[in-house]
Amino acid sequence: MQNRTFYVKPCWDKEAGVFYTESDIEGLHVEAATLEEFRAVVMDAAAELIVANIGSAKRF
Repeated sequence: MQNRTFYVKPCWDKEAGVFYTESDIEGLHVEAATLEEFRAVVMDAAAELIVANIGSAKRF
């Protein structure tokens, strides 16, 4: 199996007052009021999405 690197960048939406994701992980869309909350949600969601996306790719 080949190693792969993913990125997740927190971006600030001044008008909405939230951090949101810029990422190459398919399906990852997170908004959070603080960086701490952003990080916690991303750590859970990203791992689950990567596993789900890899599993989906193996079916084809």
